[in-house]
Amino acid sequence: MKIPQTISSYCPKCNEHTDHTVTIYKKGQERSMAIGARRHERELRGYGGQKYPIQRNKSKTTDKKTTCLKCKKCGHVSMRRGIRMKKLEIVR
Repeated sequence: MKIPQTISSYCPKCNEHTDHTVTIYKKGQERSMAIGARRHERELRGYGGQKYPIQRNKSKTTDKKTTCLKCKKCGHVSMRRGIRMKKLEIVR
């Protein structure tokens, strides 16, 4: 699916429709010192191994692609809910 680089969309901060730049959402780097990561490391220590089953094979063939919309007027970033698609391409 092809999406234009700039679209007109509603900005909740400006309270009006403005031009937005579109980018594909990417997950940031996980913090190794977060409480969940520390708890998981503690569970894996010693005998016993993995505490829950690791999913080996994916059940779905597509991903839900989320888009980030950045307002050109105020710079507010909002996310648009993703829909299932094989490939998302941003065109000029």
